[in-house]
Amino acid sequence: MAQKDPSKTEKATDKRRNKQRKEGSVPKSQELSKTIILLAGILALRFLIGFYYEQFTEIYEWTFREAIDLEVNKQVAYNLFTWGLQKISIMTLPFLLVLFVVSFVTMRMQVGKLWTLKPLKPKFSKLFNIIGGLKRLFLSPKTLVNLGKSLGQAIAVGIAPYIVIKQELPNLLPLFYANAHGIATYLLAVGYKMAYYALIPMMIIALFDLWYTRWNYEEELKMTKDEIKDERKQAEGNPEIKQRQKQKMMEMMTSRMFQDIPKADVVITNPTHFAVALQYDAMVAPAPLILAKGVNRVAERIKEVAKENNIPIEANPPLARALYKQVEIGETIPEELFQAVAAILAKLEKFKRR
Repeated sequence: MAQKDPSKTEKATDKRRNKQRKEGSVPKSQELSKTIILLAGILALRFLIGFYYEQFTEIYEWTFREAIDLEVNKQVAYNLFTWGLQKISIMTLPFLLVLFVVSFVTMRMQVGKLWTLKPLKPKFSKLFNIIGGLKRLFLSPKTLVNLGKSLGQAIAVGIAPYIVIKQELPNLLPLFYANAHGIATYLLAVGYKMAYYALIPMMIIALFDLWYTRWNYEEELKMTKDEIKDERKQAEGNPEIKQRQKQKMMEMMTSRMFQDIPKADVVITNPTHFAVALQYDAMVAPAPLILAKGVNRVAERIKEVAKENNIPIEANPPLARALYKQVEIGETIPEELFQAVAAILAKLEKFKRR
């Protein structure tokens, strides 16, 4: 099991995962990659063996038929060198290409699209932390798991030849009468069989390593509740600061609202709980505007400012509640309230003259 901080009980957030990913910390199983690459290499050799047979036959025939009578000079040595490089390239490139493609696909399937050089940067803090390094080496559960995997693979590689050779003992004596081609074919077949026998337990160990690597990664990535709170504060802003900013904005809006009340034509009240200040100027808006609104103490203050500026106050509880709930400050009243508001405005001296 992984060494775990008891306080880290919460799953990692997306931000934490993305940060670790950018640092190159991703769950990847080295054992799975090695086993699949080994399997791909064996299969590639199995299918390329005919091609290699032809290439080696051509090399040996040329060596024993033509190269013996060859006079070596600078030009011949250069031609031999380039010919040798060409042959080596022809034989090795297909095999290496298979290994490259398989290793790339295997790693890509494990970690996805990721290109970073950060894991290659030297970490001097770990270099000089000898005690921490010794603890990780001898006391870490991960070390014990890796030791178990290595022992399992060693046992698999050791037992596979024993099982195959024991099965093939009756077939060894007939090899005495076989030619070189038959012996080589038999040895290759037995070698493939040994490799496949060893690969079965190695693949099981690799699948276990894949599961363990992902599980251990998730455990190490877990966060404490305080870390999640701090991350949320950083993402959303400090709630206390946001509250103070909101309060300050409300104070500014309230101050501006009271400055606009003297422009109002009428204040409609509940009469005690609600107060809404209206202005109607066809040059400003096609319908009456809400300049200010409030409940309880704010409503009382609106009425006081209205009295100080000789603005008419009309009591209409249903209309006052409707205007307060449906219309925000600076907006025009909705069409369904036109008639009720017009009836109040028609009573005012300012609009009677019109």
